[in-house]
Amino acid sequence: MNPYRLLYRLGITPWERDSVPGPVTELAERLSPPGRALDVGCGTGRDAVYLSQRGWTVTGVDAVPRAIDAARRRATAADAQVNWVLGDVTQLQSLAIGDGYSLVIDRGCFHGLSDEERARCAAGVTAVTAPGAILLMFAFCPRKPGMGPRGVTREQIEGHFAPAWQLVSGAPDSEAKLPRWIGDAKPTWYQLRRAG
Repeated sequence: MNPYRLLYRLGITPWERDSVPGPVTELAERLSPPGRALDVGCGTGRDAVYLSQRGWTVTGVDAVPRAIDAARRRATAADAQVNWVLGDVTQLQSLAIGDGYSLVIDRGCFHGLSDEERARCAAGVTAVTAPGAILLMFAFCPRKPGMGPRGVTREQIEGHFAPAWQLVSGAPDSEAKLPRWIGDAKPTWYQLRRAG
């Protein structure tokens, strides 16, 4: 069973935040005009709904039915238009989500994937994005002890997305309030740009 399905069922969702993270709002405000945005592992859709309200054409993908159902309710309540897709982020090309995305948000998805899944996810993100696209990724660093996603290093991110993408920046997250059992995850925001 997908561990996230179980966690949603149990109500253990430490990744949920009340507000849209600063790096997402800053990037969305800076990029103009709004284009097509893809939220990979969108969860209950807070970031996708925010982007839609700012004029982006948004698709949100998640493999957990409970999360997608909650995302649909959130969008309806906010009168936001988002294309919600129940599907595997490692199979983006087979989900009929189109291409030409200029912004991809990954807030805590990639860092939990296996090496093989990461390779497929990176290939899929590259396939559906436009030249010059921006990928904003929130990820934990590998750590011991602690529970939760395995984490990913800066070098691993670069390795999976090269040569199509260049890592532009990596900065520690200053907003996350993580439960103690996650350990020293060093949450970090990475920004990558796809080669033109």
